[in-house]
Amino acid sequence: MRTFNITLLAIWVGAIVLASHAMGQQAYHWLPIAAAAQAEPIGHLFSFLVTLGTIVFLGVMGVLVYSILFYRAADSDTSDAPAIRGNTKLEITWTVIPILLVIWIASYSYNIYQRMSILGSLPLVHLHPLEAPAFADTSNGGMQPVEKIEVTAKQWSWSFRYPKQNVTSTELHLPVNRPVHLMLQSEDVIHGFFVPNFRIKQDIFPNQSIAFKFTPNRIGQYQLHDSQFSGTYFALMTATVYVDSPEQYNQWLAQAATRSPVPAPNPAASEHTQPPDLPLRSHWHTVPPAQPPVVNHPG
Repeated sequence: MRTFNITLLAIWVGAIVLASHAMGQQAYHWLPIAAAAQAEPIGHLFSFLVTLGTIVFLGVMGVLVYSILFYRAADSDTSDAPAIRGNTKLEITWTVIPILLVIWIASYSYNIYQRMSILGSLPLVHLHPLEAPAFADTSNGGMQPVEKIEVTAKQWSWSFRYPKQNVTSTELHLPVNRPVHLMLQSEDVIHGFFVPNFRIKQDIFPNQSIAFKFTPNRIGQYQLHDSQFSGTYFALMTATVYVDSPEQYNQWLAQAATRSPVPAPNPAASEHTQPPDLPLRSHWHTVPPAQPPVVNHPG
C-alpha cells in the first residue's frame, strides 16, 4: 500500500508539473500581440503567475479528490470525527509553503520591473517635473529618445503634440524600434494611458507632467484606452495608435505639418448634443464634454 501511495504521488506531482507548464505556455496566447519592448517581460511574468497558480489549484484539488476517494466515510458511519487538536507538521507545511511562494513571486516580479525600468517604461514617482525624467533611460545607449510627444487627456478626448514639427493630432504615431518619450498631462481628472498591445500603462494626474518612455517594436495599428473611469463618456475616450516605419512616420509628420489646425471630431460631444431617444429625461447631472482639441490631423 505504501508503494502504491508513493507511485500515485509521483504520478500526481508529474502530471501537475506538466499541466502547469503547458498552461503557462498557453497563457502567452491570452494576451494581445506584443508591440513594445516592455511587453516581453510582462508576458513572462504573466506566464509565470499562471503556471504557479495552476500548480496551487491542481495541488489543492488533487488533495481534495484523493481524500474523497480514499478517506470517504461509509454511509452508515454517523460518528463524529476524532477530536484532534492539530498536526504540527501539517501546520508548519501549509504555513511555510505560502511564505516561500510569496517570496518567489515577489523576487521574480522585482526582477521583471527592474528590467522594465532599464527599458525605460517605469517612472519612479509621479511628481517629477516635465524637464526632469524620473529615471535614466539606457535603452538608447544613454541618448535622449528620438521624439518627444506631449499627450493631453481631458474629458473625453486625447490629443498628441509633436513640438519639433508643431503638429497636433488625435492619432498617436510612433516610429518603430526607436524609444519614444511621452509627456503625459491631464486637464481635469485622473486618466490612464493604456495600450493593451504595449502591456504598460500610466496614470495621469491633473496639474502634473509625467515622463513616460517605452520602445514600440511592431508595425501596426493599435488602440489607446483610458484605464481610469473618468466620467459619463469614459467608454468613448479612445484613440488610434500607429506604429510606423521611420519613413512612414516622417512622411506623416511632414504631411500633417502642412494642414491648418481645425477642431477635431469628438464622439463624446456628438453624443452629448443628441436628443434623447425617449421624451423623458432622468434629470441626473451630466458633465458636458470639454471642447474638442484643435489639431492639424483630426484622424
